Amino acid sequence: MRFALPTCALVLLSACSQHAPQLSSEEQVPAFNEARFRLDIQTLSSDKFEGRAPTTQGEKLTLDYLSKAFAAAGLVGANDGSFLQPVPMVSYTASESQNITLGDLPMHYRQDIVLGSRHDNKGVEIKDAPLVFVGYGIKAPEYNWDDYQGLDMKGKIALILVNDPGFALPESGKFNGKAMTYYGRWSYKFEEASRQGALGAIIIHDTKPASYPWSVVENSWTGAQQDLVLDKATQDSRVQVEGWITKEKASELFDSAGLSLATLSDRAASSPVNVALQKSASIAFTNKAEYADSYNVVATLPGQDASDEQILFTAHWDHIGLDSSKQGDQIYNGALDNASGTAGILEIARQFATQAKQGKPLKRSLTFVATTGEEQGLLGSRYYAANPVYPLDKTVAVFNLDSTNIYGRTSDYTIVGKGKSQLETYLVEAASGQQRTAVSETRPESGGFFRSDHFSFAKYGVPAVFAGGGNNPVDDATAKYKAEMKAQMKGCYHNVCDEYRADWDLSGALEDLGVYYQAAQRLGNNGDWPGYYAGTEFHQLRPATTKETTTAE
Repeated sequence: MRFALPTCALVLLSACSQHAPQLSSEEQVPAFNEARFRLDIQTLSSDKFEGRAPTTQGEKLTLDYLSKAFAAAGLVGANDGSFLQPVPMVSYTASESQNITLGDLPMHYRQDIVLGSRHDNKGVEIKDAPLVFVGYGIKAPEYNWDDYQGLDMKGKIALILVNDPGFALPESGKFNGKAMTYYGRWSYKFEEASRQGALGAIIIHDTKPASYPWSVVENSWTGAQQDLVLDKATQDSRVQVEGWITKEKASELFDSAGLSLATLSDRAASSPVNVALQKSASIAFTNKAEYADSYNVVATLPGQDASDEQILFTAHWDHIGLDSSKQGDQIYNGALDNASGTAGILEIARQFATQAKQGKPLKRSLTFVATTGEEQGLLGSRYYAANPVYPLDKTVAVFNLDSTNIYGRTSDYTIVGKGKSQLETYLVEAASGQQRTAVSETRPESGGFFRSDHFSFAKYGVPAVFAGGGNNPVDDATAKYKAEMKAQMKGCYHNVCDEYRADWDLSGALEDLGVYYQAAQRLGNNGDWPGYYAGTEFHQLRPATTKETTTAE
């Protein structure tokens, strides 16, 4: 069934908001081209692009498409005239045939456990490695927390709970309550286990604290796993084997050791804990490492008066690719995640370029970065932030698009991790012009702020936001449509059913593009340098400079 798009979605502000603040002629938000926006999503997520996995034919098609689109709009290649920034990557592919025994229990690959090795080691052969439960696997002095206290992890394998203690006991005041900290992310847990000298690290999957089902782990963590090429010392310090185990199989393992996973999990939420299972692991599988450059696409629209100062838009072009071992549909098209976000930055770029051609360029430059390898751990954005085309101390802000709104217009506007920086005030202002109220995400426990490309820049102190969509449909018809589309899209995250649908209502996405457009337009002309509020993780790196230096409400 097709749903008619509200006429006001295309004119965005003026027709839909009778009492919205009046914008000057220089600040009018353009009518985004919905047909072109749809075509970009449809093309990038088509079967021809094979799921856009890095270093594949799908990447080549994607790079060509994006480079031509940016060039046609009038942007220039930022890397000495090239639109491409090479990102040295290595793909690790663990064998589907794995011999894994934890304690006395044989483990079935994919069904019970998913393991890999990010080493050029030809394979893994571990015999009788002691298993140690290390709670949430966190070492955080600022929270007076150390799950590894008193442990020597050399030669041992850590079993780790997903998320952090605040999720389990939100009223305890520990960590950040329901809102996940970086200590809850899988990437941190593997990093910390490596710093502790562990031989391996296995995260115990649980759907609620992970915020996704086991199918996402199975689909995302099997097949080729990309990573950045690291220096030898960093590479050598990494755990030899890493992965996930289902909660059900982990419970069975703990039972066999005379322990209760549920009881230990309760203890782990209350205080640091580590317990040896008195069981060992034997793991064997072959492993292949292949080296190849992937690429970020970096396109710039030069500013007029302060062209050395950059405002960045980011969206990851990559997705999971294809899985030839699957029956039936083998292509992870990634239409919502993240052909939609990539199409979004293309459309914003075109509109700013049109304004510049009409004699209304911004004072500051705009640079659009379509990143690679986000699905494998923010690889492209991590590489850009460490090797910026433009200096980070000249980078004013980052606006990130990841999975745009396909559920229709909303009366609210979600800022993920709201309350971190002054950059958010630009979004609040622009959203209010659409008579929308800016709010925090409803599920901060999912750790959304740490799961997309803006985080790579935040770690360096660059104010970066990830925002869009909302939870409150503007009317009953939109609410009905949203419920129906939610049912259709259920289970499609990181699955083969994330495909473009002609009946998507993109009117809300168009309004979100308008918020980002207006925020960037104002920041691009006013000379401000937003910073992070006191009390946030990044305040010391680039502090808020006005009298408003405490965390925003």
